[in-house]
Amino acid sequence: MEYKASVNKLTQPLVAHLKTHADKLRVAVQTLENGCTVIDAGINVPGGLEAGRLIAEICLGGMGTVTLGHSPYTANWPLTVNVHTGNPVLGCLGSQYAGWSLSHEKYYALGSGPARAMATKLKDGQLEPVEELYKELNYRDEADATVLVIENDAVPPLPIVEKVASACQVDPSRLTVIVTPTSSLAGGLQVVARVLEVAMHKAHALHFPLEHIIDGSGSAPVCPPHPNFVKAMGRTNDAILFAGQVHLFVKGSDSAAEQLANELPSSTSKDYGKPFAEIFKQYNYDFFKIDAMLFSPASVIVTAVESGKSFRAGKLDNALLDLSFGA
Repeated sequence: MEYKASVNKLTQPLVAHLKTHADKLRVAVQTLENGCTVIDAGINVPGGLEAGRLIAEICLGGMGTVTLGHSPYTANWPLTVNVHTGNPVLGCLGSQYAGWSLSHEKYYALGSGPARAMATKLKDGQLEPVEELYKELNYRDEADATVLVIENDAVPPLPIVEKVASACQVDPSRLTVIVTPTSSLAGGLQVVARVLEVAMHKAHALHFPLEHIIDGSGSAPVCPPHPNFVKAMGRTNDAILFAGQVHLFVKGSDSAAEQLANELPSSTSKDYGKPFAEIFKQYNYDFFKIDAMLFSPASVIVTAVESGKSFRAGKLDNALLDLSFGA
């Protein structure tokens, strides 16, 4: 796969809009001593759903659209986030996926967004992507400015900011870091807006040829926020696991499309069946002990574009959703 589009250049107008309309969007913009711009989307300011919607589009590398609407499919939670991208591989895996692990002393966060596509490290005298995934995607972006989205309730320390700027080969003054606490409205929304991305990530884990996925869309209910981090994270996951809906359009055989549909839903996981916060506690809060196949939408449709046949699997679970959301 070869891509010419620059996820960093495509997102620059969105980042500029977030900064220009910070007051309206209830986010705060500050400049660190090294020149990096930090946008607080819910730590010391209210933020909100519209800020979260814009941040979700930034995470997608400007390759998709994110909208809010009401849906009848989730009985008690009609407010829904809808995501579409005509380039789900690059938009979701090449940008939105939270694949960059960043830590310094006690600070730990996962980075997502366009900066991932620019990040490199020196190995055996040669530059290579920080994430192995980009070798498979055969994609590396170049731009004069970049943006990284971090899910955390605190601004990252300067050493992390310096590390990100250095890896992306930009001056810190050309870097914007957006911080979104999961417990905030903006943070919760931008996580739920990953409903299509988790389907793409699972398709990749199932070894479905990424080059065969040509379009996609998804939706999931917007979860109510919760001040407790574990419960807030649980709700954002459960919105997707119990009520996320994804439609993928793929090339290739009907049998491959049908197999993908049957294997994608979250209910295929051995850990499916209770709210995510309970599962997390069951594994002593060790994220990596949870079955990786759990992270996927509740219901999927896979359309084989060459035959016109569609295959549906999975189902929404309103009872589990109510249990998670505190109905």
